[in-house]
Amino acid sequence: MTVALDTGTAVARRLRDGMAGGVLSFPLTSFHDDGSLDPEGVRAHVAACVAAGPGALFPACGTGEFFSLDEDEYRTVVSLAVREAGGRLPVVAGVGYGWAQALRFARIAEEAGADALLVLPHYLVAAPQDGLVRQLERIAAGTRLPLIAYQRGQVAFTADSLRRIAALPNVIGLKDGHSDLDRLQRLTLAAPEGFLFFNGAATAEIQAGAYAAVGVPAYSSAVHAFAPEIATAYFTALGAGDDKTRERLLREFYVPFVELRDRAPGYAVSLVKAAARLRGRRVGPVRAPLTDPAPGDLADLEILLATGLDLVGAVL
Repeated sequence: MTVALDTGTAVARRLRDGMAGGVLSFPLTSFHDDGSLDPEGVRAHVAACVAAGPGALFPACGTGEFFSLDEDEYRTVVSLAVREAGGRLPVVAGVGYGWAQALRFARIAEEAGADALLVLPHYLVAAPQDGLVRQLERIAAGTRLPLIAYQRGQVAFTADSLRRIAALPNVIGLKDGHSDLDRLQRLTLAAPEGFLFFNGAATAEIQAGAYAAVGVPAYSSAVHAFAPEIATAYFTALGAGDDKTRERLLREFYVPFVELRDRAPGYAVSLVKAAARLRGRRVGPVRAPLTDPAPGDLADLEILLATGLDLVGAVL
């Protein structure tokens, strides 16, 4: 228990320090055209993400298509991320499904050297608050790694449930994907001092200002996976209070990107991967049930990406 508490405190400190200096990076998982895992592509892409200076690295999570990986592939992805991070920044691996399967992935992440785990929403069924808490209790009891809970979809904690999971020695934070700022403010007020909160909204930059206003300045950036220049420019403008630059980036790049993302289900990952390919990254296609962007959408993405990169050159 003491070991878990000490480890959680140390990792939370590293994450807090990292979040002050950069966005949270969620690398893509590289596949060959036949759908098989491409380890060298994974390594090269993670290395590029690390070189861009994020605050932390989150491999094998939603953007990394965790839901499509088997256990051997997961081991490869997390191990490569740990190796490329080289201790320079925290590595938080995704785990999920029911608690029993989550613990199988947790053990693999431990062996691979991950610093912490992001507990993705459970599979399929809606659950009462007691069940959501028990799910975290079972995972927390079965791993020495610190946990960050992720509320999204059918997982949404009340303030009372937040107090219960925050009392677990190795639960150190909550990532929010609901964008219900009233509810989120209640959670931040219910949390103990030092508990971490993350903005995990899709294309989180759109709502980063609003999240920061309720005490949640840290956010994940899918854009960092294909255009770290744009993601860093936005992060810098937000931190400096440069509203003119931030609003221009939102107006001319992020809002059009979201509008493009909303054209088809799954584009939150598919467009990111397609944009990375346009930048010359060896990431390959998405795996079913996701599909790569339609030709017309891909053409619009290419134009938008060029606009965003030109914009960064103009505002820096």
